[in-house]
Amino acid sequence: MSRSRLLTPGRWKLSIPSAGVYATAVAISFSAASSAPTPLYSLYQETMGLSPAVVTFIFAAYVLGMVIAFLTLGRLSDYVGRRPMILGALLVNFVALLMFIEAVHARDLAIARLLQGVATGVAMTSLGATIVDTQPRYGATLNGVTAFIGLTAGSLLAGVLIAWAPLPTKLVYAVLLAITLIEILVLPLVPETTTGKPGGLRALVPRISVPLSARGTMMRLVPLNVAAWALGGFYLSLMPSLVSAVTETHSPFLGATVVSTLVLTATVAVLVLRASEAKWLLRFSGLALVIGIAVTLLAVRIQSEPGMFFGTLIAGAGLGTAYFGSLRILIPLAGEHERAAMLAAYLVISYVAFSVPAIAAGLVAPRLSLVTTAYVYGAALIAMATMSLALMALASRLPAERVGRQWHDRRARYARQGPCLSAHTLEKSCE
Repeated sequence: MSRSRLLTPGRWKLSIPSAGVYATAVAISFSAASSAPTPLYSLYQETMGLSPAVVTFIFAAYVLGMVIAFLTLGRLSDYVGRRPMILGALLVNFVALLMFIEAVHARDLAIARLLQGVATGVAMTSLGATIVDTQPRYGATLNGVTAFIGLTAGSLLAGVLIAWAPLPTKLVYAVLLAITLIEILVLPLVPETTTGKPGGLRALVPRISVPLSARGTMMRLVPLNVAAWALGGFYLSLMPSLVSAVTETHSPFLGATVVSTLVLTATVAVLVLRASEAKWLLRFSGLALVIGIAVTLLAVRIQSEPGMFFGTLIAGAGLGTAYFGSLRILIPLAGEHERAAMLAAYLVISYVAFSVPAIAAGLVAPRLSLVTTAYVYGAALIAMATMSLALMALASRLPAERVGRQWHDRRARYARQGPCLSAHTLEKSCE
């Protein structure tokens, strides 16, 4: 089946632009579901007697599920098609939301989070690839904002329902359950966007698969991404508890608002700066992370709620531009049948950074205190972001002759490995 034929909807199918809208909306809903438990953690701590360490392990179960999915199922939509993988992700997420509603013990939350992580991991790669398939011009921008829009919506929705609605540990999941059911019912109307390819069983073998043309670039992005994603992991696991400890306010809505401020600012930063050069975005990201984290730590020191919000605003801009800038650079380096694989590899690296530091913080917090842990954690992230800025500055000062020689050698190397390469993106342009 040809590519043009594949992207021609049938009589009872959505148009290609509508399919892109569907994929974007579903991606947002998955992110919303993933952030909905965050404002509930302090409530779970009270009702189930959970420690910060247990909370971070529940959070870690979600990330573990995502990493498992990225390593095994994340590339499968390149082989079997986008729609079967999206359907599987929606069904597993449906079960996870039901488990959240019925949860009475920490293990129930951990199992639900694990299933949710698997579903979200499959959804992010399959839906991300679908968005690029259907909206090639805006694919990087949409993939750059869907996660942050969803995280904002999920945190705020949960915070509002916890504060002012009945059934605080159930209602938000019931709302998300209804949305998931609608998405399952609409999916048959969505046209398939890839021809697939043989070798799906081999794709299930856990391994990191990055196109040759993207490997060097991805490695150079690692330090900044670790700093940005580790910041997000702390906010989504421990920040509500830190806000309560610093302000002595036990309203779940306040913690949810701080978390939402981070991801909402990330969204706005992507939308406002989307036309900027990718390299500039990454430099801006490093600087915003350094300043934002420093301001937030100072606010924690002087117990200033406005200061915490202001620092979070700046840091959120750094988080969003780090993610979007990375996608802007990486996505053009992968062909149609490499997109899900490359997104899976990038997300494995990112979500390891998202989880491992936060888990470590949760383990040491009972011994050092949560506030002291935040100081150490923030200082480490500032150091990583500063190192990234230094590396970018060093790279920009390489002599033009040396840069040209490196480009020539790199292009020649890829030319020996593939028949057709674009001089501007190193993308295989005639597969």
